[in-house]
Amino acid sequence: MIVAGVDVGGTSVKTGLVDDDHGVGDHAKDATPREGPEALIEVIRAQIEGLGEQPDAVGVGIPGAVSGNEILHVPNLGSWPGDFPFARELEKALGVPVALGNDVNVGLLGEWLAGAAKGAANVLGVWMGTGVGGALILDGRPYNGGRGAAGEIGHMVVHPGGALCSCGRRGCLEAYAGRRMMTASARAMQDAGRETSLFAIRDEEHKARPTSKVWEKALGDGDAVATALFDEAIEALGIAVGSVINLLDLELVVLGGGFAERMGKQLAESVGQAALPRVMAPDPALSFRPAKLGDASGIVGAAALARARIVEG
Repeated sequence: MIVAGVDVGGTSVKTGLVDDDHGVGDHAKDATPREGPEALIEVIRAQIEGLGEQPDAVGVGIPGAVSGNEILHVPNLGSWPGDFPFARELEKALGVPVALGNDVNVGLLGEWLAGAAKGAANVLGVWMGTGVGGALILDGRPYNGGRGAAGEIGHMVVHPGGALCSCGRRGCLEAYAGRRMMTASARAMQDAGRETSLFAIRDEEHKARPTSKVWEKALGDGDAVATALFDEAIEALGIAVGSVINLLDLELVVLGGGFAERMGKQLAESVGQAALPRVMAPDPALSFRPAKLGDASGIVGAAALARARIVEG
């Protein structure tokens, strides 16, 4: 059986064919369209057609709340009507069954099936990219909650009355540790007279915005603004992750997303050092690991949803 997994992120759409052993074959990557769901369907259709084989089903990870194969809320993809039947329209475009899931849920699912979380029973996944997403494995099973929105660690309030988040509330983790909000803070600091190399590096790299690679370079150069904002992000992550560990008694935290792909073990260790002082009674085996599959984790997890869709009929 050949299925395809699609990982829709805030900056890119990645699609790949996945075999029964969770190996990724032919794959494609394009910029995420901002014009709405019809444009996204067209990107996915073109990517699927460009792969080597026609898949039997397609799974898609979407950065939003998903329940019953319907999208409830998509905060980070621009113009998106609340009642658009995305799965049904994508099935019409592709001619095969489509299964939907939250992007971080499918990312952690991929790591649980074939990556850093394989064999673990109680896991928190934290994905740092354009925003901050979270996902859970509890008692050896993916846990999505009553309506598919469990694990939204990015919207845990870490500083009541603090910085304005893209969701409209104040003090959310994402307002401090999401790349989009960190970049907005860097811009404001530059406008206030602080020097930073972030935007010069962005231009040198020919990027539309400071990507995780750009942030990594600025941090490596000792940029004071980038360092201050990154330290603030790690502190906020420590508060949120430590609180989740206290609540759920976890054995593993997996760090994924763009920052983890660039900074790997260093990021996982920094988050662990920030979280552990806030944990009351940690599991002696508690560990913090970077995602192992990189770009492929979301593709592998989304493909697993597609495979389940076929099995379930």
